[in-house]
Amino acid sequence: MTDVLLVDRSDTGVATLTLNRPDALNALDIALKVALRESLEELSNDASVRAVVLTGAGRAFCVGQDLREHVASLESGEGSSLSTVTEHYNPVAELIAGMPKPVVAAVRGMAAGAGASLALLADLRVGGPKTGFLMAFANVGLAGDTGVSWALPRLVGHAKATELLLLAEPVDSATAHRLGMLSRLVDDDEQVLPAALELAERLAAGPTVAYGQIKRELVAGAAGLLADALRVEAEAQAVCGRTDDHHNATAAFVRKEKATFKGA
Repeated sequence: MTDVLLVDRSDTGVATLTLNRPDALNALDIALKVALRESLEELSNDASVRAVVLTGAGRAFCVGQDLREHVASLESGEGSSLSTVTEHYNPVAELIAGMPKPVVAAVRGMAAGAGASLALLADLRVGGPKTGFLMAFANVGLAGDTGVSWALPRLVGHAKATELLLLAEPVDSATAHRLGMLSRLVDDDEQVLPAALELAERLAAGPTVAYGQIKRELVAGAAGLLADALRVEAEAQAVCGRTDDHHNATAAFVRKEKATFKGA
């Protein structure tokens, strides 16, 4: 039986999570959602992992909820409450967005529904010519989930997010790049994962604690109040100021040497 989620750890500090249901376009069934939740929690707490790559096997990134499984759940009378949102999707969204290290999504092919949400929660997203996004929720009579109402407006603005969620029309790779849904757009789909890994390796060699605090600052800053943002910045700088990375990098700068970061 094939593992629905592959976890690969490199000696560069990068962990790659591969959604591995290619025949189902990596649709999210319960087994995959549980595996993703548990693996993200483990990686979040693993100091040896300094960057995470999220990708999908085969020709799609992830088409969202496994609707075949969901239909069976509805017919049994168990699925109408959509408890999977609180049991699986919400924790996964919080783990990706709150990961105290950079997360890069290698989005090859379609990212739809909750699959799009997963990609949009990453800090950086790399795509290719065949990459596409579809906020498919309304097409099956549902509202958005997996943090899409939080992540999408931050990337494209409220008005565009409203349009994408209400009309549920596909977004091609060039448009996604222009809107900010893709951070990098490569010329060849086969280069999506290598480009994402290269980016993750660059980040894994950087100041991991500072990256985590920058992510925290951006969340606080987006909340709107300057006083809150300033408070979080002060707290973040206090955390970073105690790290060996800060002390060593500052000394290296004064000596006109290149800094080497250990992630602590």
